Amino acid sequence: MAEIRFGTDGWRAVIAEDYTFEHVRAVAQATAGWLRRTGQARSGVVVGHDTRFLSDAFANATAEVLAANGIAVALASRAAPTPALSHAVLDCGAAAGVVITASHNPARWNGFKIKQASGNSAPPEVTSEIEQALPAILEGGGAAGAADGDGATRIERFDPNPPYLAALREFVDLERIREAGLRVAVDSMYGAAGGLTAAAIGEGATTVHELHGEPNPAFPGMRAPEPIAPNLGALMRLLREGGHDAGLATDGDGDRFGLVDEQGRFLNQLQVFALLVRYLLEVRGERGAIVRSITTTRMVDLLGQRHDCPVFETPVGFKHLGPRMIEENAVTAGEESGGYAFRGHIPERDGVLSGLLLLDYMVRTGKPASQLLAELYAELGPHEYDRVDVTLREEERDAIAEQAATATPSEIAGLRVVSRDSLDGYRFTLEGGWWLLLRFSGTEPLLRIYAELPSEGQVRQAIAHGQALAGVTL
Repeated sequence: MAEIRFGTDGWRAVIAEDYTFEHVRAVAQATAGWLRRTGQARSGVVVGHDTRFLSDAFANATAEVLAANGIAVALASRAAPTPALSHAVLDCGAAAGVVITASHNPARWNGFKIKQASGNSAPPEVTSEIEQALPAILEGGGAAGAADGDGATRIERFDPNPPYLAALREFVDLERIREAGLRVAVDSMYGAAGGLTAAAIGEGATTVHELHGEPNPAFPGMRAPEPIAPNLGALMRLLREGGHDAGLATDGDGDRFGLVDEQGRFLNQLQVFALLVRYLLEVRGERGAIVRSITTTRMVDLLGQRHDCPVFETPVGFKHLGPRMIEENAVTAGEESGGYAFRGHIPERDGVLSGLLLLDYMVRTGKPASQLLAELYAELGPHEYDRVDVTLREEERDAIAEQAATATPSEIAGLRVVSRDSLDGYRFTLEGGWWLLLRFSGTEPLLRIYAELPSEGQVRQAIAHGQALAGVTL
């Protein structure tokens, strides 16, 4: 049995190998213990799930364990996106939330995300406490069951989507979008956000055409439900055929976002975050701090400088971004994975809201996404980016990590290396503020190689240099 460890956002494992009912119940029991030790059990817990195989059954098992520990549970009656469940934690005044989801991972995986009372992902100190309790639970007979208490009477069913949609309507002027006459295509990637963008916009001059809106735990036709170009071929083809103004995509649990412009071109996650920051600062007129992960664009730093807004950097994961966002009362927080959060909503990623805000940007400026990106580059200069994922065998990891850790290149892609750090992985900062990062995924057996430089050619050179530094090949 593999050790149960929480990664970038939650515990994830392969279904029927390490992700079993026994282990899910044990994690639920450890979560109950944390709530009771910290005096939060009386406020109850929200439990929800995505559209993956057996996610509803794993959510039911989690609810039964929490209820058997004397904790009131609000259990989602349907699959719902993670941001809707994070919102429900706030809306219900609960102490915490549990979401059964593996987010963007391949279909064989499932996971267990924990949300705090503020709706954000549980930070490392919380998940470490839960991890430490697991060996004793598994060795001592497992989790409490419904027969140990009055569990069934303490579980109430609820639908998280209506209050979530109401929160979206309060945050963005959907009437303006509804009457704009846009033709929007949405790829929900067979996930938990299916139908929600159309439901939020409603009927009017703007129309929404949805792809892959029906739940399918196999996620056919894609490696994984992650809204990146390799998985969005159908959406990109649809936009290239003409007749649509924008293509929006959300991942398996609806907290990540991808954008395809009116010409069928995928805009990467760094471009999208820079556009969102520019929209918030220059169209909505918001001011305040901006929080970004180490892996996202330095265009955000330039926009912050222009508008006198400080920018704070964190390691990858909203378990880091969310608390810093709350601490700084930040306007927004974003990471390279396509997760963006916004002040006044929840301190957590929301793919559906991100798409609605991009539509509002287009409507209020009267410009398509391609023109907005061109204006961004005209203002800040071109910023090109790519990420390559290298699948690893477990026995390779230590040797690769050691090789990356000892690498000291003086030049990458024709630019001098000015500093090296290990905030999250191994980062090489180049003259001009450009960068290359080697980082192990916190949720999958992958080495991720990231680079942001002024040209596509230099990005390709940097990625190749990163592979050589780590001693890996695709």
